[in-house]
Amino acid sequence: MSAHTHDITSPAPPTLQEVADGVHAYIQPDGTWWINNTGVLVGPQGITAIDSCSTERRTRAFLQTIRGLSPAPVRTLVNTHHHGDHTFGNALFDGATIVAHERARTEVIDFGPARELPYWDNPDWGSLPLEPPFLTFTDRVTLHLGERRAEIVHVGGPAHTTNDVIVWLPEDSVVFAGDLVFHGGTPFLLMGSVTGAIDVLEKTLVPLGARTVVPGHGPVFHDAAPLVDTVEYLRFVLDLATAGRAAGLTPLATALDADLGRFKDWHDAERLVGNLHRAYADLDGLPGGQGVDIYPALADMVTYNGGLPLSCSA
Repeated sequence: MSAHTHDITSPAPPTLQEVADGVHAYIQPDGTWWINNTGVLVGPQGITAIDSCSTERRTRAFLQTIRGLSPAPVRTLVNTHHHGDHTFGNALFDGATIVAHERARTEVIDFGPARELPYWDNPDWGSLPLEPPFLTFTDRVTLHLGERRAEIVHVGGPAHTTNDVIVWLPEDSVVFAGDLVFHGGTPFLLMGSVTGAIDVLEKTLVPLGARTVVPGHGPVFHDAAPLVDTVEYLRFVLDLATAGRAAGLTPLATALDADLGRFKDWHDAERLVGNLHRAYADLDGLPGGQGVDIYPALADMVTYNGGLPLSCSA
């Protein structure tokens, strides 16, 4: 087994953390491939959920947790972006209005429903038919939960994906950041932009000054340090890409020669290779979300890893 291979096979059970009155973060350890965080906003007219989960089992457990908070129906489900760990479970939210950026709908439809995927030791996805968002927007939309405002804001450009949104609760100073942040894990920008993610973090998330940040993966945090760490990692990737490209090295060769330094303990280190593929494209001037052949990049990640990215525990 490569030193890069993720070796946790039995994650701890999910936990529910109340981060403001009626605002809950549903944290799924250990935040690695296909194991995401979600959110629950309890309002006087019903529940708003933020993201679904990757498998039927995990999504049903999330729904059971919601029912333990309130008998009210889930009226709204917000998808922070199109990736399957945040959208595959959409179909189980019967009667909810599923809200996302307009490009998220396109990407969810293009990818299709949960199914056997290459490059992963697939979990039991369960029975999850395709259920894309059906209320979409281009810039921002506001949900009103009684007196509480939940501002759903597109971050303005490609970052983790082309369709990332945050859910910002200004009165509570809480932000659900989606996969703009992997707290304790390696970011993944293959379908977005490394330079774009730096821009979003530095110009949107850090200046927001949220007292509480719920990342897409990993523990909740209460200061800007994990955001700054993420920016520093992305600048490290850009520096590697600049040097590797100038030397005529492939992204895989650049990654194999790299010293991860203080980032070596972040899980899913193989994402470095995908990030370098994206950084090379950024340096070539290609638009975010375009110009990278995803499957060869994933194959390079497997090579770097010495095997599949992980035995998926989702």
